[in-house]
Amino acid sequence: MNLRRDVFQAIADPTRRAILLLLATQSMTAGAIAANFDTARPTVSKHLQILTTCELLKQEQQGRAIYYHLNPEKMKEVAEFIEPFRKMWDERFNKLEEIMKNYPSNK
Repeated sequence: MNLRRDVFQAIADPTRRAILLLLATQSMTAGAIAANFDTARPTVSKHLQILTTCELLKQEQQGRAIYYHLNPEKMKEVAEFIEPFRKMWDERFNKLEEIMKNYPSNK
């Protein structure tokens, strides 16, 4: 079950990425999240459990309802890991763009 605690394994699933996007702007209950998907509510609950276990989401009880929201600290860790790769690809694309600007066109 270690795979469920791995952040990158968790975000590999498109449904879980969609849940993260939904919660990027507001906290929501499991029912409100499930209403955005064409799957059974227990399936969405399992996705929420995985995202919570790997700490991408936090739960907050308000009365009888449990609201899910992003964990910004964990999201920052993911972004910091990805940043060197983004920089590397930006540099490569910039070099390619420079080469293409200097390449004679067949007009």
